Amino acid sequence: MKLSIALCASAVTAASLPALESREDGIPLSEFGQVNSISPEEAAAGLDIGFTLSGRAEQGWPLETFGEVHHVEPLEAVQGKDLGGNNFSALPIFGPGHESSLQSWLDKVNNKIGHSSHHVGAKFRHGAHTVIEKVEDLIDNVLETRDTGDCPNPNIRFEWDDYSTSDKQAFVSAIKCLINKPASGRFSPSKNRYEDFVRLHQSYAPNIHSRSTSQQTHKFLLWHRYFVWAFEQVLRDECGFNRAMPWWDEKKWAGKFAQATIFTTQYFGTLPGATNGAGTCISNGAFSGLQSNLGPGQTINNPHCVQRAVNEQTTAQTGVSSYNTCLARTSYPDFHSCVEFTFHAQGHNGIGATMADAIASPGDPVFFMHHLYVDYVFRKWQLGAVSRRTTISGCATNDGCSPLTLDTMIYLGNICGSKCPDLPVRDVLRTLQGHFCYRYNY
Repeated sequence: MKLSIALCASAVTAASLPALESREDGIPLSEFGQVNSISPEEAAAGLDIGFTLSGRAEQGWPLETFGEVHHVEPLEAVQGKDLGGNNFSALPIFGPGHESSLQSWLDKVNNKIGHSSHHVGAKFRHGAHTVIEKVEDLIDNVLETRDTGDCPNPNIRFEWDDYSTSDKQAFVSAIKCLINKPASGRFSPSKNRYEDFVRLHQSYAPNIHSRSTSQQTHKFLLWHRYFVWAFEQVLRDECGFNRAMPWWDEKKWAGKFAQATIFTTQYFGTLPGATNGAGTCISNGAFSGLQSNLGPGQTINNPHCVQRAVNEQTTAQTGVSSYNTCLARTSYPDFHSCVEFTFHAQGHNGIGATMADAIASPGDPVFFMHHLYVDYVFRKWQLGAVSRRTTISGCATNDGCSPLTLDTMIYLGNICGSKCPDLPVRDVLRTLQGHFCYRYNY
């Protein structure tokens, strides 16, 4: 649909009109033309606003526009294909009973094998055609026996079906409040406070996601833990949300996301399939007609409706099989790889369209429910051993694998002000210590 730039259009030119004094009868109305108009109903729908007349804003986009989150099948994860040929056990472990810092580890390796720091760093570089080598003598089995210093009264995150109707309404209302608030101005060109989060994720996405199974970063789980927590703080501080935080046990809806109790006309809206190979705009629920200015990918200033396109064959891969496969992994990088490429990726791809866009997927508010589940599984895995809550290993970068340490910084752009400073991994590793104080209800 094209927007006409003429306010009125005459059916004839002034030169073609006969002189008024020679006419005693009225001029046919057709000769006057008509001022362009829309009905009150069309105005209520916003059709007088130029950008909404764009076909992109009114209609879903072809699904290939959004791409998809890189993934592996559950069976492939059992076979270790998500590791991309890398052996992450070669990387040093940092924390109690292990290496104290990156420099101390480099000093030890340099003294032991006589290599410069440059060459040692090169030993861990991984890419499409190289793998991480094994360094058996860098791993030990010294573990702490228990946690100390846990916060005494953690906030409890309740699974959606254990959450009251009143709490559910308060949660979606708080999100709508953010959507209706002006942008902070720190995340241009965001158009509202909610979109600040979309823009932050869009900006940082290249550094917080793995490029592929062979080029991984293991900051993904840590960064998103902090990101979702920051979202909670802004809901509370700026929109008065004063209930417990919810989470969504996604695995129990595997293969039937459209039937999930979050996808109703009362809450997040229903979950439609594709429309003629294109995404379908959200048309009901709390976020009916939601527009985004960001995405797909790194695109900005691009008004369009937030879209979904459920594929239940894909959502079926988010179930207990993937969950158990990931929990069975014993090292952090291996667990991280499994999560990022199995149920995390397929949860995004299964909901489809906006959610399948790895870069700007927070445009759909269900993003946060999905990542609350991801964080839930992360905490479940951490409960399996004290060392999983006190040590870290893996790749800090996806373009060369500099070692991930407890001192690696996690940046969040101060999106929730003084509550969201840049923090080292050690302060976001546990949910009951450091910067956080929360757990899940089961």
